[in-house]
Amino acid sequence: MSTKKWYGESDLVEKFGQMTLGMFLTAFREADELSQSDFAKKMGLSRANLCDIEKGRKVPSPERAAKIAKKLGIPEQVLIQLSIQDMLSASHMQYRVELKAA
Repeated sequence: MSTKKWYGESDLVEKFGQMTLGMFLTAFREADELSQSDFAKKMGLSRANLCDIEKGRKVPSPERAAKIAKKLGIPEQVLIQLSIQDMLSASHMQYRVELKAA
């Protein structure tokens, strides 16, 4: 019998807070064991710009988020949704974004 506990999204949000685009990129970069400089080059960003995104000081537009997603090889919807959610959060608007492909 397994003693592992499976966590849902609400458990993770309660423990770590809402996922941001910056948090996602940081986790993705660290999982690949890349420096900010190397990851920024891969994404076509400056290291300073990547740092600002990871720290939440800047939020890429949905269009920019889609381009980053393509370069990472992940579904665009993931980063577009995080981008819009970050913009709403920065405006202190209490909405939750859920995207569906048209």
